[in-house]
Amino acid sequence: MAVIAGLTVANCYYNQPLLEMIRHDIGVSQQEANLITVVTQTGYALGLCFLIPMGDLYSRRRIIVVNMTVAAMMAIVIAVAHKVWLIWGASLLLGACSVIPQFFIPIAGQYSEKKNKSRNMGVVLSGLLTGILASRVVSGYVGEWLGWREMFFIAAFVMVLCMALTLKIMPQIKSNYVGTYRGLMTSVFNIVRSNGRIRIYAARAAFSFGSMMAIWACLAFRLAQAPFFSGSEMVGTLGLCGIAGAIAASGLGKLVNRWGIRKISFYGACLQLVAWAAAYLFGDTFLGLVVAIILVDIGLQCLLQLSNQSGCIQDMPKASNRANTIFMTTYFIGGSFGTYCAGLAWTHQEWTGVCAVGAIFAAISLCITCFNGKRI
Repeated sequence: MAVIAGLTVANCYYNQPLLEMIRHDIGVSQQEANLITVVTQTGYALGLCFLIPMGDLYSRRRIIVVNMTVAAMMAIVIAVAHKVWLIWGASLLLGACSVIPQFFIPIAGQYSEKKNKSRNMGVVLSGLLTGILASRVVSGYVGEWLGWREMFFIAAFVMVLCMALTLKIMPQIKSNYVGTYRGLMTSVFNIVRSNGRIRIYAARAAFSFGSMMAIWACLAFRLAQAPFFSGSEMVGTLGLCGIAGAIAASGLGKLVNRWGIRKISFYGACLQLVAWAAAYLFGDTFLGLVVAIILVDIGLQCLLQLSNQSGCIQDMPKASNRANTIFMTTYFIGGSFGTYCAGLAWTHQEWTGVCAVGAIFAAISLCITCFNGKRI
C-alpha cells in the first residue's frame, strides 16, 4: 500500500516543476500555467468528496483499479495536448483519480491492532510523502532531460504497473455501510454538521496545506528569475529538501501520543510562520529557500497525518472512509485555495506577495488551534 500510495499521489505533483516549461511550450501566461496546479488539486478534492466514501459501500479493489485506468488515460491526454484548456480538463480528472492513498490510510488504521494503528498508518503515509517528494525531483529532471510531455507518458505507464500490482495482491474487503450511494453521501454531510471536532481537525490542517502549497505553486517562477536563472531540474532538487517532512512524519506518532493533537498542531503552525519569515528575508538565496521548504513541510506534517487526520479516523471508527473523506476534501480545498491565492499574489507582488499568502494561511491555522473553545 505504501508503494502504490506514493506512485499514485505523484500524479498530482509532476506538473509543479514543469510549469515554466509548459507555459513556454503552449504559449500561455504564468497565471494560466499556475491554474494547472490549482485544477489538479481541485480534482483531488472532488475525488475525495465523491469517490472515497464509496469505499464504505462498494469494493475498494474495483474502485482503485478503475481510478488507475482513468488516471493513465488522462496522463496520456496531458502528454499530447497543445491547448491549455485540454490540460486543465485532463488534470482535473487526473487529480480526482489519484485519491487512491486515501483508500489505504483507513485500511491501515481499521485493520491494525490498537497499539499498532499509528505505526501502520505512518508506514503508508511515509510512502505517500515519499511519492510527493520524489515526484517533484523526478519530474524536474525528466523535464530537463527528455521534456515535460515525456514525464506524463511515464506517469501513464506507472499507473498501468500499479493496476497490475493491485489486481495481483489486494484482497476483497468487506464494506462498512449498507444502503445507497445517496444515503452514504447524506451521512457524510450529517457527520460534518454534527461533529465539531472533525471540522476543527480538518480546517486547521487545510490552512496549513494551503500555506505549504503556496511555496510550490510559484517556486518554478521564482527560480527562473534573478539571481537564480534555474530550470526545472533545480525545482526538483529542492524537492529533496522536503524529505525532512517524511522523516518527521515517521516519528510523529510518539509525539502525538505524548503531547496531544492540539499542542503538536500549535507547534506546526509556528514552524510554518518561521518558514515564511525565512522565505521573505532570505528568498534570494538557495539556503533561504531550502530552510523555508524544510520548515514549512515539517510544520505541515505536525498538523496532518498522525495528528489531525488520525484524530478524525479514530473519532469515527465505523465510518473511517467517510471521516477521511471529510478531512481530506477540506484539506485539498485548502491546498487549492492556497495555490490559487499564491498565483494571484505572484501576478501582483511576485515573491513578496507569495510570502504574505503563505504566512496568512499559517496564521489562520494557528488561530483555529488557539481560539477554539473545545481546546481540541
